[in-house]
Amino acid sequence: MPTKQELEAKVNKPAEESLRLHALYQGKIQVAPKCPVRDLADFAYWYTPGVAAPCRAIQADPALVYELTNKSNMIAIVSDGSRVLGLGNIGPHAGLPVMEGKALLFKYLGGVDAIPICLATQDRQEFVRSVQFLEPSFGGINLEDIAQPRCFRVLDDLRKSMPIPVWHDDQQGTATALLAGLIGALKVVGKPIGSVRIAMIGMGAANVASYRLLKAYGIDPRQIVACDTRGTLHRNRRDIESQRTEFPEKWAVCQETNREVAAGGIAEALCDADVCIAFSSSGPGVIEPNWVRTMAKNAIVFACANPNPEIWPWDAKKAGARIVATGRSDFNNQVNNSLVFPGIFRGTLDSRAVTISDEMAMAAAIELAKCAEEHGLSEETILPTMADWWVVPRVAAATAMKAQESSLARVTRSRDEYIETAMRRIEDAQQTVHILMREGLIAPIPVARAGQADPARTAETTRSV
Repeated sequence: MPTKQELEAKVNKPAEESLRLHALYQGKIQVAPKCPVRDLADFAYWYTPGVAAPCRAIQADPALVYELTNKSNMIAIVSDGSRVLGLGNIGPHAGLPVMEGKALLFKYLGGVDAIPICLATQDRQEFVRSVQFLEPSFGGINLEDIAQPRCFRVLDDLRKSMPIPVWHDDQQGTATALLAGLIGALKVVGKPIGSVRIAMIGMGAANVASYRLLKAYGIDPRQIVACDTRGTLHRNRRDIESQRTEFPEKWAVCQETNREVAAGGIAEALCDADVCIAFSSSGPGVIEPNWVRTMAKNAIVFACANPNPEIWPWDAKKAGARIVATGRSDFNNQVNNSLVFPGIFRGTLDSRAVTISDEMAMAAAIELAKCAEEHGLSEETILPTMADWWVVPRVAAATAMKAQESSLARVTRSRDEYIETAMRRIEDAQQTVHILMREGLIAPIPVARAGQADPARTAETTRSV
């Protein structure tokens, strides 16, 4: 068993290395051409005068924009920086590294070209109008790190008003990954989903969306007791009732769950619970080991706050939890939307779906859980990992096929065709990175040396080289 100091060193290393490497590379993405340039004469085809021909063709038939440009594989990652990871309202500039990282994951894992766009407004109407103006250039919109309740209204407004799919990953992506993880975890412990008692800790964007998807999957709200910073949610929460216009989703949870009107806080919500689903404040210490000890036998704990879970996995295990999952990639059982959004957007773009419905998200979750079961479920493996890249084409195909079944797709293909298209896109993206690395066009990561952690100093050194 590692010592406390060794565990702390492991937890802190990603942050220390990340600061050094971001300064070294000055970001994570760049724009690269996808067409050949044999010599300057080729620009007569790619630009003027030849480019006038595809322009006229699109003017005559706007649907050709998907055939003659990269719109069919291009999305925008849009944020206002008002709720970034576990960091809070750090603003659009400070949120840009996260959006760049998201774009990197989209490309490497899903073959999706994604452009980070951080808007300098936290006004709902300004934000919505700004995103609407982007539609001609993009085949889809991925909303990211927007505070509630604005995130709910922004998503609703844009889904109703835009002809391309709009998705809020902190809501829909997180909920999809959570559902897949729950399906796998319950199979490991041998508990039917219809009989478990669930405690939901934190009722922000992630858990509100998870609650909606769990209901759509068939879970009875009476199985759930939810808890926010002021205590358990129930029909007598007058503070939420007085804000029901601003927080209608939260008021609905108060009315539908906790029929016994259990009062108290996190401790009371966890008592006798089979499952803890926590998307709350970065920990540790948000969930105490003593509270985990009161949970039912073979308890499952999803402690998914970022950057640190509400309780460390080893503390939850020591307190009696049989399965513990977090949002971190350096721990076992990562429940993270990175397992979801590359495949869902791949399938959405390839089917040219007009939206991403809850039914499409459920299909993706079920396929993700099926992949995990085929690979082999265990207490430490309830989901595939990002290394299992073969999962993404299957999630993409499941998403696309559900879009077709729901009459939301604008093209029709077979499941095998969707898988083949996704595999080709992903292999192309990953091979491009590996070729650039092999040729030295992406510099290798140097070993950290004493005094190199200062980002300004590292960046200056990089420029001089």
